[in-house]
Amino acid sequence: MVTTWMEARLDRVALRPRDAAYFIASFWALAVVVFGVLEWVVDRKTFTSVWLGMWWALQTVTTVGYGDVVPHQAVGKVIASLLMLGGLSLIAVLTAAVTSGFVSRAQAGKDNPLVQKLDALGEELKAVRAELEGLQSRKDAPRSG
Repeated sequence: MVTTWMEARLDRVALRPRDAAYFIASFWALAVVVFGVLEWVVDRKTFTSVWLGMWWALQTVTTVGYGDVVPHQAVGKVIASLLMLGGLSLIAVLTAAVTSGFVSRAQAGKDNPLVQKLDALGEELKAVRAELEGLQSRKDAPRSG
């Protein structure tokens, strides 16, 4: 009884892949701003403006990493490491969300009445072919008289 209630509850509030992707993308968009500002605060010689810090954070989290601006302080390198690991997780989650969407769409297609009718027609076609082959083999068989 409790398990059934719990399963029903999880089905109602389960996070869909698309929602997870939106959440992760929003989180990392905010992280780009926060880490960009933080990097600017930590290393003002390299990051002469907040915008340059955010540019660096964006290219780091997306794993592009042009190398036009890099942190020189140890703290900045730690921040960069966190952003790089986060960027890898961001790409992994977004890829999984897209793949999950394709899989669920393919699975939903199996329940589609049109697909079921096409499957039934395919089975009928196989039966007709088998019957025609049987008639052909009887026609070709030598008659004994």
